[in-house]
Amino acid sequence: MTRWAEVADGIFVGRYQPYDVNVTVVRGADGLLVVDTRSSHREADEIRRDLTTLGAALPVRWVVNTHAHFDHSFGNYRFGPDSDLGAPIYGHERAPAHLLEYETPKLADFVETDTERSAEWAEVIITPPTELVAERASIDLGDRSVELLHLGRGHTDNDLLLHVRAVDTWLVGDLIEESGPPMYAPDCFPLEWPETVSALTGRLGDDTVVVPGHGTTVDSGFVAAQLADLRAVADLIRELHVAGVPVEAALGEGGDRWPFPAEGLAAAVRRGYLQAD
Repeated sequence: MTRWAEVADGIFVGRYQPYDVNVTVVRGADGLLVVDTRSSHREADEIRRDLTTLGAALPVRWVVNTHAHFDHSFGNYRFGPDSDLGAPIYGHERAPAHLLEYETPKLADFVETDTERSAEWAEVIITPPTELVAERASIDLGDRSVELLHLGRGHTDNDLLLHVRAVDTWLVGDLIEESGPPMYAPDCFPLEWPETVSALTGRLGDDTVVVPGHGTTVDSGFVAAQLADLRAVADLIRELHVAGVPVEAALGEGGDRWPFPAEGLAAAVRRGYLQAD
């Protein structure tokens, strides 16, 4: 059973293994809003059990996916319209296409290759968001509202941020990570990522609470520092591309100028070269 950390008034964060993923709950007068649902039906059921420890007999009324990666969305079915909770699931308008293109093949591979969890993976019914957000939306929780914003592409093309203005708290998904370096997956946009985070930093104050997709809560200073590193990655990719360095040689050519471990940047370089082209 996870322990919920109240990071701001009525906002609770649980850090779950595997993947050290954050699940956030925003408590309102009319019910609970759950942000991200983990990677399987069983893991989603664990969230549901843990919600009882918050000490409020409030129903789960809303679910939001910060993006469509499996570790944030494969538990959707246990909260969504076909479950006993029947909650609407909010996500970016590009999330359904992402689930089809990237996460559906990934799930099939997990079933085939992850023998330890194959039965658990086989239970998953990929469930896209039912309430699609383009640039902006708002959810009324009764005594407070939660603003949903898409500020641009970065970690994926469907990153969705949440702002609880009443307590100046931002839930930013994997646009920012604390427990490790940012994850550049094969669906990332490394050349646009810094500008998206820059749009976020302009909205943060000295006392703003920022909840990343993985790891502990951070502040505006942490976000600014990670933005500088994201910019360094983007700038170096552009420099190497302009210099005519082949994509397969770029990591080595960059050497110690990469701000993150090179072994985690292969997808960033490939995707960055494609964007530059």
